Amino acid sequence: MKTTGYKSTAAILALAVAGAGLTGTAAQAQDKFKVYLSLSYSGNAWQSEAANIVKALAQTPPYNETVELKEVISGTDPQAQISAYESMIDEGADAIISFPISSTALNRTIKRGCDEGVLFFMYDATVTESCAYNVSYLSSGFGENSAQALVNELGGKGKIFLSRGVPGNSVDQRHTDGAMHIFNQYPGIEVVAEYYSYWDDRTTQQETAKALTAHPDVDGIWAQAGEYGAIQAMMDAGDRLVPMTGENSAGFRLALADPAMQEMGLSGVSAGSPPAQSGYAFKLAMEILTGARELEPTNIEYPLPWVPADMVKVCEGDSYEDGCNVFPPEKVPSSFVSEVLNPELLPEVNRESALNGTPVPGATIQALPAEVVVAGNEPGINCMRCDAPEDLYKLTKIEPTVQP
Repeated sequence: MKTTGYKSTAAILALAVAGAGLTGTAAQAQDKFKVYLSLSYSGNAWQSEAANIVKALAQTPPYNETVELKEVISGTDPQAQISAYESMIDEGADAIISFPISSTALNRTIKRGCDEGVLFFMYDATVTESCAYNVSYLSSGFGENSAQALVNELGGKGKIFLSRGVPGNSVDQRHTDGAMHIFNQYPGIEVVAEYYSYWDDRTTQQETAKALTAHPDVDGIWAQAGEYGAIQAMMDAGDRLVPMTGENSAGFRLALADPAMQEMGLSGVSAGSPPAQSGYAFKLAMEILTGARELEPTNIEYPLPWVPADMVKVCEGDSYEDGCNVFPPEKVPSSFVSEVLNPELLPEVNRESALNGTPVPGATIQALPAEVVVAGNEPGINCMRCDAPEDLYKLTKIEPTVQP
């Protein structure tokens, strides 16, 4: 039975004792937290990996005995995700871990759930309803930092493509706003094509190929996830590459460090969105549900990855050890998102967890660091009635080598 507020460890133990006289499924159903994994858009490696590590964590002791996890994929229609949330609330959800399709459209339903004691944790994408937690790297500045890196590579002038994500999503909007804040400072930078690639390699390849037909003389590409598809499109079109900034796919990260690719003109940096945010959100939610942590709803910042070509290091095993940050092609597909693992926050999962949603044999859930990093205000992104800081688009990873 669901009550207002979040279940404590004592409540779980009481349910377990009460269920001692029951047998089989009836007893198990009473002593587990009901947690939902709610995806909206799900059509790429990033979303699959983010979901897989939550599944792996939910199967890792002690959560394998205390968590009932259900995955729901609702697609890109906000109304479909609203309906999914409503069903979860009605079914007695203790927590909903979610990639939201909209920063505002879900707010009313989220507020209803909060009032009924449901814990909402959003990952990567954000909402503006203040009773929800947002775990996101949006405020760490992917758009502005990667744009400045591209400007530096191009010497402040050139024709560029913008390869965006999913229309209407807070992640895509924040990235593009930050990037354009930088590009608009350089009159020599000309955006000659802008397209939505849905954070997918195949779609990025197709859309970039179309843009190359009209602009074969492009000088650089600013891309969100799916960036390896842009490399493939250029390879199909000829024997040259251009400076490019993108996210964390294994294919892109390995290409940046490949001398042959560099000889063809490729340079840039691998930054972007970590699927590890989902696992971090899930573990934070579970620590609150079990009474191990007290945390008022807030915006929590996940750090921005930043791996230039000279920092790429290939891993020998199945985990990130000794500073490695990408797996070789014989271990993962080119679309594998390298920032799905985090040795500090998610030591319980490995490459197989990300690929297949399987727990690591012998692993147990480890406590998170006590402190969280509170993100800054992003009006319309992670807060509604709030003021943006004056340095909203400050550079944190790179300095301009070309003055505006």
